[in-house]
Amino acid sequence: MKKLILLGAVSAFLINCNKKTEVPAPKVEADTIAVEEPVIDTLGPKSFCYIGTTGKDSVFASIDDNLGTITGKLSYKNSEKDSSKGDLTGFKSGDTLKLTYEFSSEGKKSKRDIYFLQKDNVLTEGIGDHKEEDGQSKYADEKKISYKDGQKLTPADCKIVNEALKK
Repeated sequence: MKKLILLGAVSAFLINCNKKTEVPAPKVEADTIAVEEPVIDTLGPKSFCYIGTTGKDSVFASIDDNLGTITGKLSYKNSEKDSSKGDLTGFKSGDTLKLTYEFSSEGKKSKRDIYFLQKDNVLTEGIGDHKEEDGQSKYADEKKISYKDGQKLTPADCKIVNEALKK
C-alpha cells in the first residue's frame, strides 16, 4: 500500500510540474523616438511645368517623366508671328531631353526635333541647323547643338501652364 500511495504522490507531482503556467506577454509600448517616414513614390511619373518669355513671346511646357520616358505638351505663343501648340514625346539622355514636337501651326501639322538641356531646374532649348527627313525636321548634327542662346524655361505653377496650354 505504501508503494501505491508513493506512486500516486509522484504521479500527482509530475502532472503538476508539467502544467505550463501562463505568463502574460509583456506589454510593448510604442517607441516615442521613432518617426514615421512618408512613402515616396519613385516609380510613378513625375510632372513638371515650365514657362519661358522673351519680349512679348511665351513658351509653356508641361512635362511628364516616367523613368526617363518623356511625354507632355508644348505651346509657343508668339505676338507677331505664328504660334504653335502640340505634343511632346521622347526620352531623357543624361541631362538632355531629346524630344519630338508634333504640333499644329496655321492649320498644318508638323513634326520637329526639339532638345532641352535640363540644369538647375531650368530647361534651355537647343539651337541648331535642321534638315527634313521622312516628313520631320531633325537636327542636322546633334554635336553642333548650342544651348547658350536658347530659350530658357523656368519652373512654373502647373495650373497656370495647363490653362495656357488649353487656349
